[in-house]
Amino acid sequence: MAKGEKIRCPWSLGVSDEYRVYHDCEWGVPAYDDATQFEFLVLESAQAGLSWSTVLHKRDGYRQAFAGFDPVQVACFSAQKIDQLIANPKIIRNRLKIRSAVTNAQAFLAVQQEFGSFSAYIWGFVEGQPVLNHWR
Repeated sequence: MAKGEKIRCPWSLGVSDEYRVYHDCEWGVPAYDDATQFEFLVLESAQAGLSWSTVLHKRDGYRQAFAGFDPVQVACFSAQKIDQLIANPKIIRNRLKIRSAVTNAQAFLAVQQEFGSFSAYIWGFVEGQPVLNHWR
């Protein structure tokens, strides 16, 4: 390995540039802002049963379809809007996953209301610090 070359996990080798950038810049990096937390809530929910790479390659489509991951707007998506999203090939067209983004946005906003921010609520379980396991 050349000096200064980034050490990467085996799962991030030989993949798309987009996936490699995700590995290098986002994977395992704690997120403390609500905007990022909501984006990953939507994306992780869409990923259920699929590969992360499938979702990651549709991320820009999700950003467009889900109002820039604005939970206030997503929480108000109507049944008609959900029907439009089901026809959108830039996202995973599963009615339950799309509907879950709407109900998750509503719950996300309720948590923000009660705790001041979603991030404060989530990070409160671990006193604001990531749990680092040291498996043998």
